[in-house]
Amino acid sequence: MDNGNSASSRDVAYVLHPYTNLEVHKSAGPQIITSGKGIYVQDEEGKEYIEGMAGLWCASLGFGEERLVKAAERQMRTLPFYHVFASKSHLPAIDLAEKLIGMAPVPMSKIFFANSGSEATDSVVKLVWYYNNALGRPEKKKIISRQRAYHGVTVAAASMTGLPFNHRDFDLPIEGFIHTDCPHHYRNALPGESEEAFSERLAANLEQLIEDEGPDTVAAFIAEPVMGAGGVIVPPKGYFEAIQPILKKHDILFIADEVICGFGRTGNMFATETYNLQPDMITMAKALSAAYLPISAVMINERVADVVYENSGKIGSFGHGFTYSAHPVSAAVALETLNIYEERDIVSHVRSVMGRFQDGLRAFEDHSLVGEARGVGLVGAIEMVEDKDSKENFAPSASVGVHVAARCLEHGLIVRNLPGDIITLCPPLVITESEIDMLLERLRMALDDTVSFLGK
Repeated sequence: MDNGNSASSRDVAYVLHPYTNLEVHKSAGPQIITSGKGIYVQDEEGKEYIEGMAGLWCASLGFGEERLVKAAERQMRTLPFYHVFASKSHLPAIDLAEKLIGMAPVPMSKIFFANSGSEATDSVVKLVWYYNNALGRPEKKKIISRQRAYHGVTVAAASMTGLPFNHRDFDLPIEGFIHTDCPHHYRNALPGESEEAFSERLAANLEQLIEDEGPDTVAAFIAEPVMGAGGVIVPPKGYFEAIQPILKKHDILFIADEVICGFGRTGNMFATETYNLQPDMITMAKALSAAYLPISAVMINERVADVVYENSGKIGSFGHGFTYSAHPVSAAVALETLNIYEERDIVSHVRSVMGRFQDGLRAFEDHSLVGEARGVGLVGAIEMVEDKDSKENFAPSASVGVHVAARCLEHGLIVRNLPGDIITLCPPLVITESEIDMLLERLRMALDDTVSFLGK
């Protein structure tokens, strides 16, 4: 009997859960995870699951990596906290910044540290505004993002995000944030339109949007190389090649949001390399510390950094930062994470197994429920449809994605269901080919169960 003192009861009583139907949660309660090892986690009843989402796209080295535990312990005993305000610093911050600049996929000058992806992208907004004010361009402030983009949940980051649930009843987006087309060829291409032609059309639409808004008012364009929480949308052929010259033409800063894509996920250390991008700023978080401690960063190129430095000298300070920016324990764990990536050649490992993962995903397109399977590296998604020919969605009331995710749990696999009956996968980068086979088999069983549930 539940006496009210169980973990589940206490959770319902006190914890406000993100991305949760809170009314349903009051009666359904949480699934409580108690431990993890490798790509697996275990719940309080002792059942083991493949963590097919690496938590929240982030536990890149899986669970129980002892080197990261020891790195945190060493730093806790040496300097458990210090800040980098007012010209103070410490060795973990210096070493990590130096390491990141050395790893940068394009020439970068400075690193600003924060604590989450949302804080990183929010900081980018302030940097963009600060930069243009410093250059005497107070009207050049608008930021263009894309429909179905995800850039975080602070007021500015959620305004760049292009997902309805992040806006609804929060009075978002705020003024100055604009959304252009989502580059999803499967959903948004015209009949018979090739990926290249689709990309050219979207680039023309972007340029028209810039012209309509006024190029002197548009400051930046932000994009995830692969759109994560919007459904793992992989850019169509020629997309960024068509977009980037337009940004340069109108002197618009390009920000690559690598919060999900960075550190090996796409088969390169950064997706900026995968898609040959030339950003002015890059945001990163999640796999920066393999999710063991909160930390994020913004890489800034010399063009932007020089203006920021000069302006702070002019007005007396760069008035932005967080108490835990470059927290020494988080920084030490992040530095050890990067060392592990290099020593174990995590990128080569991803390249050696990602074919198995992507081929297995694509095979689901033969399944009666699946309209499209897509992905790159070790991130992917399947999108389920009522009718394959018309691409018609299931009615929301059918709760098909919810059912698939629930059946995955029954079979020992954690996935994420996104609106539109999209099941996403983002396993730890350390996953093996045999574990990939097991993951895919459990997903197939869940799909087959759902076919029976629907009576198809």
